[in-house]
Amino acid sequence: MRMVLVVACALVDADNRVLISQRPEGKSLAGLWEFPGGKVETGETPEDALIREMDEELSVTIRKPCLAPLTFASFSYDSFHLLMPLYVCRRWEGSISPREGQAVAWVRPNRLRDYPMPPADEPLIPHLIDLL
Repeated sequence: MRMVLVVACALVDADNRVLISQRPEGKSLAGLWEFPGGKVETGETPEDALIREMDEELSVTIRKPCLAPLTFASFSYDSFHLLMPLYVCRRWEGSISPREGQAVAWVRPNRLRDYPMPPADEPLIPHLIDLL
């Protein structure tokens, strides 16, 4: 089975809310909510991929020292296995401005289960609840 490395970020605001985004129409798992991020490209570190993805998806600039690894998800879909480290970030530059037409929401960790998520994202929620 092919393994895919995807990186995700829990952006945390001053009120300890976490930013999630809704997968837009036309993408797999459209309509589900997720922690923003994306595929790690060949030659990229997970941190570099996350910095690139946060700029591409949300118009914010993140610096490596502001990324703290929290946990990871390992999940087998039908056609591939997903490995997804989750980083926490409390500091970024710029205002959140979705660039892919996706909806975003700031959510308290104990309310994250109220939003339908892909199966790989769901196991990350308890770690955020414990942290925040």
